[in-house]
Amino acid sequence: MSVAKVTELTATSTKSFEDAVAQGLLRAGKTLEGIQGAWIKEQKVEWDGSKVSEFRVTMKVTFVLKD
Repeated sequence: MSVAKVTELTATSTKSFEDAVAQGLLRAGKTLEGIQGAWIKEQKVEWDGSKVSEFRVTMKVTFVLKD
């Protein structure tokens, strides 16, 4: 039997939503062990007047608790 926990985090990238997700999971992996996946709750962009300057995702990351 295993027990999982869900935590919410926000990550950003100047490249893409996909990169923001990857960067967020890589960073979360430095502190959370047993990451199983993530649910993307929200996507936003920052606009500088002529182009998208930042991609932002809010995600819920699921990880299994250690025994």
